[in-house]
Amino acid sequence: MMLWEVDVHLRQNDPAAQELVDAANDLGLSIHTAHTATGWLIEGDISLNEVQKMGECLFTDPVTEVCRVAKAGDEVLVTNPPGSAGAHNLILHVLPKPGVTDPAAESAKDAMLVLGVQATAIRSVKKYWLPEDCITPKQAEDIAWKLLASEAIHEVVLGALQLTKLSGGNEWALERKQVPLHGLSDSDLEELSRRQCLALTANELHAVRDHFHTLDREPFEIELETIAQTWSEHCCHKTLGSPIDHRGPHGESCYDNLLKETVFASTEIIRKQLGADDWCVSVFRDNSGVVRFDGDHDICVKVETHNHPSAIEPYGGAATGLGGVIRDVLGTGHGAKPLANLDVFCVAPLETSPATIPPGVIPPKRLLHGVVAGVRDYGNRMGIPTIAGAVAFHPGYLGNPLVFCGTVGIMPRDSADGRIEPGDLVVTAGGRTGRDGIHGATFSSIELSSESESKSGGSVQIGHAIHEKTLTDFVLAASEENLFNAITDCGAGGLSSAVGEMGAEMGAEVDLKKVPLKYDGLSATEVWISEAQERMVLAVAPSQWPRLAEIARQEGVEATPIGTFTGNGQLVLRWNGELVGELNCHFLHEGRPRQRLQSQFNPPQKTPLCWSLENTTFETVLLELLQSEDIASKEWIIRQYDHEVQGKSVLKPLLGPMGGPADATVIRGVLGRPRGISIGIGLKHHLGPIHPFEMAVGGIVEAISNCIASGADPERIALLDNFCWGDCRRPDSLGTLVEACRGCYEAAIALRAPFVSGKDSLNNVFTWKDDAGVTKEQSIPPTLLATAIGQINDVNLCVSSDFKKNSNRIAVVGVSTT
Repeated sequence: MMLWEVDVHLRQNDPAAQELVDAANDLGLSIHTAHTATGWLIEGDISLNEVQKMGECLFTDPVTEVCRVAKAGDEVLVTNPPGSAGAHNLILHVLPKPGVTDPAAESAKDAMLVLGVQATAIRSVKKYWLPEDCITPKQAEDIAWKLLASEAIHEVVLGALQLTKLSGGNEWALERKQVPLHGLSDSDLEELSRRQCLALTANELHAVRDHFHTLDREPFEIELETIAQTWSEHCCHKTLGSPIDHRGPHGESCYDNLLKETVFASTEIIRKQLGADDWCVSVFRDNSGVVRFDGDHDICVKVETHNHPSAIEPYGGAATGLGGVIRDVLGTGHGAKPLANLDVFCVAPLETSPATIPPGVIPPKRLLHGVVAGVRDYGNRMGIPTIAGAVAFHPGYLGNPLVFCGTVGIMPRDSADGRIEPGDLVVTAGGRTGRDGIHGATFSSIELSSESESKSGGSVQIGHAIHEKTLTDFVLAASEENLFNAITDCGAGGLSSAVGEMGAEMGAEVDLKKVPLKYDGLSATEVWISEAQERMVLAVAPSQWPRLAEIARQEGVEATPIGTFTGNGQLVLRWNGELVGELNCHFLHEGRPRQRLQSQFNPPQKTPLCWSLENTTFETVLLELLQSEDIASKEWIIRQYDHEVQGKSVLKPLLGPMGGPADATVIRGVLGRPRGISIGIGLKHHLGPIHPFEMAVGGIVEAISNCIASGADPERIALLDNFCWGDCRRPDSLGTLVEACRGCYEAAIALRAPFVSGKDSLNNVFTWKDDAGVTKEQSIPPTLLATAIGQINDVNLCVSSDFKKNSNRIAVVGVSTT
């Protein structure tokens, strides 16, 4: 077994090297030159001639590139690279950690197989040569970690690679590990929760302990992990669903379930008012909200957050955030075709001084470039247009950036409901399972700290858009032939969430030894809770399995039966037939104890606005406004996204001869038909800390107004809510959340716009210790993103927001106040 390395260098002009030089200079390290290369580590029984052929035919563009091939670690691979100017004596290697998804390497392995060469394993590597006369080895490593690599997913090697093999791992030996809870104090239980990243309170662990006491045993590790992800804030919205005693500006009020009595209640009231004309199909009960569109189709929509993973690894966090919300649409009903994506980023000001950035925080400029690249690469490669979005800035987003990703899909009418039957097979389809993405649900339910990157890096995943594209084609083809009864995606919690939720009433039995793995060595618990990407779970009648398997082979998708939906209300987990865990589904989904919470909101006192044009001019004020980060053009982001793919765009993100931003974007639902879909966004984050009620109302009005301005029917606009908050264990923070929910309720009813889906992301707090060892804390401003999905009867009548000629008159409609 040989380990070869193929290095690909540009013949001239190395833009990545110039970017590195500029970024290093921004850090105060004066380097004048650099050189980069893309490397491929290839393991297998492969000859030098075969590797050279692959290097020349597969990895290299002979017009612009040149390659070098040698055994891994050979001195020729670390000496001055071809075509470089000046001395480059220091070499850095940046490569994915073992087990982290490496999309480029996976695609390379598939391509080599097509060309008749089979590799055992491949890893990609980025190589950087730096001048030794300018920087020390320690400074070179600093450059790597600050500019080129993430501790969560990368390894950095200074000097030659000392690798002899890539593949490895031994099959897991069956072990049923119990977690003792009996006799532990509350502080012991809380420490257990922190140590194992369970995000469970002592009160919740009391309920777990009491339940297993009735079974006369302690919980197995796999059972406790399943409970933790099912009861996590990320999965069950336990704060918004809790009973709350609230004191606000309008007196005292009590809520038994805040979400149901505000957001959900407004939708119920509107649907009753609509009566027989109700155009909502499926709200708050599937992976996305579904509404009527035309006589043949329904449309669905979902907006998710991927905040904590993006704070640790911006590119991977944003990419998998988009991939996950695409699968939400794909996993609705009997499957919907993704039509369009949207993204919204909330970050700190880009020119934040490095001296004020806490340890463990990625500088906002690097972070924004990373999340934009993640959405760009995933959406473009999937062939889904990214057509709407926004970027907001606030110092409070420094430690906790917010990354919202959304997808709109279309599905055949009356296909929004899935129904699982006893005896249906539990089938996994898509990517294989690895250790990447473990504890994603519970990690997203706790606060970030300066140590999160090193302690929770395993909860971050790297997506593979090409795999998701083939998975999408497979699901849509199978749906067209009605080959499955229900479907969902493996999101937070992986198989434990997907199978657990699908079998919440039915029950299921799964043999985890049958789950396809990326590599050997994963325990049953790791297989069960891993959030490895690009995977779906389907309920398939046994009679339909042969045809489903045939379509999977045709589309190049791995599909595997791993169990059965039983109908007995028990979730049974096995490993090669041996029992490793069993949970009662009713306890799993209904056994979490509810805690009554206290909240209060005291609105700040109003202060007079002191502002005058005495020492300035309107022109100066206008230029200052246009230069502000919130208002300045985001064309540099928008132009990276493909918003024309699928050929359905009507009103584009940038309009007019100067490329001004559109109020809302519009696409056709079906090619050749006039009916369209508009997407509007509303975000008033600056109001969050001082007027959360007005923040909610203003955001909803803004989103709806944007849709109406694009031509949407005011009577056919649906809403989505995405709450991002700080530590809601604090009554004042929870109070702002209650006020925002009140605002959602009032605005939705007043405008007759029903909420059809939503998501909350709480605990967006960052903690660190300063140089004196004092613990510091920063919370995001209370933030509500409102998304409006409007319907347009005839897109040919849409009017864009740009002025058409100089003589256009400007009219203000409504009352303007200060």
